[in-house]
Amino acid sequence: MLPSFRFLFLFLATVCTLGSTVVAIGVNWGTTTSHPLPPPKVVELLKSNNISKVKLFDADPLVLQALSGSNIGVTVGIPNAMLKSFNSSKKAAESWVHDNVTRYFSSGSSGVRIEYVAIGDEPFHLSYSEQFHPFVIGAAINVQTALTRANLASEVKVVVPCSYDTIQSESGLPSKGHFRPDLNKTMIELLTFLRKHHSPFFFTISPFITFNKNKNISLDFSLFKEAAHPHNDSHRTYKNSFDLSYDTLVTALSVVGFPEMNIVVSKIGWPTDGAANATSSIAETFMKGLMDHLHSKSGTPLRPRNPPMETYIFSLLDEDQRSIATGNFERHWGLFTFDGQAKYRIDFGQGLKKPENAKNVVYLSSKWCVVNNNKDLSNASTNAMDACSVADCTALSPGGSCFNISWPGNISYAFNSYYQQHDQRADSCDFGGLGLITTVDPSVGNCRFSIELRTSHTDSLSGSHLVQWMILLMLYSYFFLLNLY
Repeated sequence: MLPSFRFLFLFLATVCTLGSTVVAIGVNWGTTTSHPLPPPKVVELLKSNNISKVKLFDADPLVLQALSGSNIGVTVGIPNAMLKSFNSSKKAAESWVHDNVTRYFSSGSSGVRIEYVAIGDEPFHLSYSEQFHPFVIGAAINVQTALTRANLASEVKVVVPCSYDTIQSESGLPSKGHFRPDLNKTMIELLTFLRKHHSPFFFTISPFITFNKNKNISLDFSLFKEAAHPHNDSHRTYKNSFDLSYDTLVTALSVVGFPEMNIVVSKIGWPTDGAANATSSIAETFMKGLMDHLHSKSGTPLRPRNPPMETYIFSLLDEDQRSIATGNFERHWGLFTFDGQAKYRIDFGQGLKKPENAKNVVYLSSKWCVVNNNKDLSNASTNAMDACSVADCTALSPGGSCFNISWPGNISYAFNSYYQQHDQRADSCDFGGLGLITTVDPSVGNCRFSIELRTSHTDSLSGSHLVQWMILLMLYSYFFLLNLY
């Protein structure tokens, strides 16, 4: 081979190799919020930050319409509540695929570049017990069949997002990793299905929760700090929590006979409020460590130079209506605040920098509800507790950004949270005569008294849009009953 051709051959080989190991990083876009940022603005936010993949938890028509023509790779989700009907009714699955995949799908630039359909949202999570176990595989098979009939099976893959607690290791070491005993049979069925259809295994890694639950895991180890004390597992050394969790899954997959299964990290992130060690500065440190690790393509001790196929950051935006059963931090996973404002610097492939914020965000009036200090405040705490039972007061939690504001500032925070959630209606700042509407921002230091977004109820899962979802659920239930008889 002539020198010039040898050089060209090596150059092209290098380019091809680099292209085949590009690290794919996306985000989870949840909509469990009282006043959602309008979907077109969220898509603008994604595009302005060069985020090329997004994972949804449902198939909201307004979201899919906004994503149309964006060329962003999309995972659409089927809510857990629909799995029972999809398991029993091929018609229900076909109807859903037609309405939410076929209608929007396009491999070109005009429609939505749907890549995956997610069967449920972590349906095997321990908190659900075995509520959804019997329906997952059947639902996956019926959705796969529907995609095949729609001639989309080669374009759209069926996956099942699995929570971090689907695997266990009594020693805390990867070499002892295995699936939960109650899931073994189901997991083998799932993995057999995934391998047959060339689909990856979607899995959540949660270093923050692992750190809080495991006394043997240090904060430095969770944050990819070089000074962190390593964990040794036989002849393998683990320098961070991510690799430890990832390889525990790799071992679990190997134990049941699927050592080569491709893995997608479907959720990983660090919260910024609502708990100790949940701050923007710590989250930035974690994200920098994670991004550096993924971009290095170094892989893990059990899969060297073989990083996850794709990784989805959890989450894009804060969600003030998420369940806080796991902890108050659950409403603060966002890279951005609820209104699309960046919390910290992150490297989306263009170096470490503050992301672009959402543009032209429309807020309610510059008004807040605070406690009236001229009133008898003996019942103020009771009123605040009532407000917090409905509104989001998680920032007042121990370790939260508003935990240290003094009384009655914390009462004012609760009042304002309720007032904003109820669209600044005058009667929502009454509290037995203890509330007072002000135009002076009561925010203190890092404790932000928010003003909610001005959104039409038709832009959220409320009002007429909620009715649409209820009708859909009724239709799928109808197909389920029809199938029974």
